[in-house]
Amino acid sequence: MDTKVSHSTVELAQYGMLSCTGDEARAFLHAQLTSDVAGLGTDTARRAGWCSAKGRLMATFLVIPQEDGFLLQLSRDLAAPVAKRLAMFILRAKVKLTDASGEWTQLGVWGPSAAERLAALELQAPVADLGAAHSAGGIAVRFGAQRFLAVVPVARRQRAVDALTAAGSRAWDLEEIRAGQPMVVLATQDLFVPQMVNLERLGAVDFKKGCYPGQEVVARTQYRGVLKRRMVRARVSAPAASAADVFAEDSPGQTSGTVVNAAPAPEGGSELLAVVQISSLESGSALRLGAPDGPPLGMLPLPYAA
Repeated sequence: MDTKVSHSTVELAQYGMLSCTGDEARAFLHAQLTSDVAGLGTDTARRAGWCSAKGRLMATFLVIPQEDGFLLQLSRDLAAPVAKRLAMFILRAKVKLTDASGEWTQLGVWGPSAAERLAALELQAPVADLGAAHSAGGIAVRFGAQRFLAVVPVARRQRAVDALTAAGSRAWDLEEIRAGQPMVVLATQDLFVPQMVNLERLGAVDFKKGCYPGQEVVARTQYRGVLKRRMVRARVSAPAASAADVFAEDSPGQTSGTVVNAAPAPEGGSELLAVVQISSLESGSALRLGAPDGPPLGMLPLPYAA
């Protein structure tokens, strides 16, 4: 895989998609997710988490408005189980929730000519960050200056596939890691409260909205200063994977953290996001991947305020 390309269009098979439609879809999602869905405009996407009653993340979503409801992008390996479990909370609400992963082709498009490549797919490039533009070809969501998610109906998949470059989807994973954007996968489900993976710094937690599953735990973590772990970005000279253990020299004999997401780095090894003990970060303790004597992690900056 070549991750050194300055631009690319890749298919994102690692993502699934849920569809939430119906007269009460907006109210239902607002009552379930960590972010404000009630006030979400039709031209804006929003990141969100869905928590257990104990405040642990069962999934992370990108919420994308559509004409009759919302699309919820999540890890592909969570699409079916999350659709099933989330649907249990619908009760008598006028909501239809389905796993729509097979109905959409998702593409990552980035680089200097990204807007032009979207136009070739009959997609409009949104202007604002997290802007969502609906057009004949599907939906485009902007991430920063030159990076977009394209959501294309599966009937148009072949045209989308014809536009692919050779970079591969792991190149997009690396872009997400460098943006400090976590994704809960099956291996890390129910491990983190939202603040551990920086969701409140990413605008994915609204502390003024009403109740949602786990809201009391999330609020207590925010206002009582009880957060003990926080997500950082790092590089390591070895392959890495979600849910791998991280060890700190100041805590011998026990794990001090967990890899959230990882991707191959251009220079070899991996770049990753990991949740680690704040005390170890503050003390400057050496962090190692996989074992107390594993390869060391080299800290990298996140693109948003710590």
